[in-house]
Amino acid sequence: MKKMIIHGGKRLTGEVVIGGAKNSTVAIIPASILSESKVTLDGVPRIQDVDNLRAILADMNVTSELTECGLEIDPTQIISKPLPNGKIKSLRASYYFMGALLGRFGRAIVGLPGGDDIGPRPIDQHIKGFEALGATVSNEHGAMFIQAPDEGLHGAKIYFDMVSVGATVNIILAAVRATGVTVIENVAKEPEIIDLATFLNNMGAKIRGAGTDTIRIEGVPHLYARNAHTIIPDRIEAGTYLALAAACGNGITVKNIISEHLDSFLAKMEEIGVHFDIGEDSIYVYPTGDLRMVTIKTMPYPGFATDLQQPITPLLLRAQGEGMIVDSLYPHRVRHVPELVRMGANISVENDVILLRHTDQLQGTDVTADEIRAGAALMIAGLMAEGTTTIHKVENILRGYDRVMEKLRGLGADVEMVDENDNAGVAAAEVFQKKAL
Repeated sequence: MKKMIIHGGKRLTGEVVIGGAKNSTVAIIPASILSESKVTLDGVPRIQDVDNLRAILADMNVTSELTECGLEIDPTQIISKPLPNGKIKSLRASYYFMGALLGRFGRAIVGLPGGDDIGPRPIDQHIKGFEALGATVSNEHGAMFIQAPDEGLHGAKIYFDMVSVGATVNIILAAVRATGVTVIENVAKEPEIIDLATFLNNMGAKIRGAGTDTIRIEGVPHLYARNAHTIIPDRIEAGTYLALAAACGNGITVKNIISEHLDSFLAKMEEIGVHFDIGEDSIYVYPTGDLRMVTIKTMPYPGFATDLQQPITPLLLRAQGEGMIVDSLYPHRVRHVPELVRMGANISVENDVILLRHTDQLQGTDVTADEIRAGAALMIAGLMAEGTTTIHKVENILRGYDRVMEKLRGLGADVEMVDENDNAGVAAAEVFQKKAL
């Protein structure tokens, strides 16, 4: 285990370049096994979840190689193999192998997903979709057994009872090689869904409507990757650095951004009182003055993203007045709150609503990052705080943030990464984020 040590209280300046979208990457890597030729992905973020997915690919005899630009995957020698537990438990997105294996082989045995503990995330909509395509699904000893009929999967009309990114991705992966036409209604509209559809369409899939309420898929018998696919910029990483820039920046430019993907977030930043200039693919955040407290309610895209409610929280603590955050998607996503209280934050949780009040100054102390976005909130809080903040379980931050140490230092932050039992030297966690360069 590693820990991040932050010597806070410094005003940061400079520019930071956003990496490829984590939530696209963790869907497109499993989707790559649908190809009958080699796949090249550009702009892949250097995050631990990518290594975890590559390890799962290796178990299926799929080779992969990180290059300076991205990731090369060769699924041409893939073997159908159960993935019951083990590496599958390391991240929630591993459940995309359910749809990908079902689409490629007509069967899948995949352990129930792991990932961050942010509250219940059932997979009933996934199962509903698989069954509508003709598959039988059973849960045996903690693994999902999914089997297509002898004649293969068939097109179907599917209506999701609730909007689900995971279910939308999984049914696309299963239906893209099914016989006939599949129509999925009440689907997720996130940019990462569009990115996945673009990747598959470039291999010969026939997917229409990604980014709208209804997706129509005409199944095809074969998929072949012919060109490299570039992952879209990570809107969550971008929002995190924009919040950081507003909270403790002295003029920061965040580059490689699609600002339209951040409309609801940027609207809240303006409401808070943050001033910024939007360029063609970058945003410059001015040093902030007086800020106003606001109410934030997370919603499915294009609403305010649940993954950004924690990173924006330290910024809100600088604002005058009282505010609240209501996470309508994951109301129990509050594990950062007691850690911020340890730093002196005037913040509490009542009936799953986060209540915030102005906090004059945060103080550095020992805190724990129990999941990715909670870790991001603590990282920003540590940069704002007086004194030294030590963040334990920093691997959770590395799971979702591309080359974070390099980027923070590029802005002038005084940060280091050390082993939990080593208070002196910089540990291998930093090397991990640079090893593919």
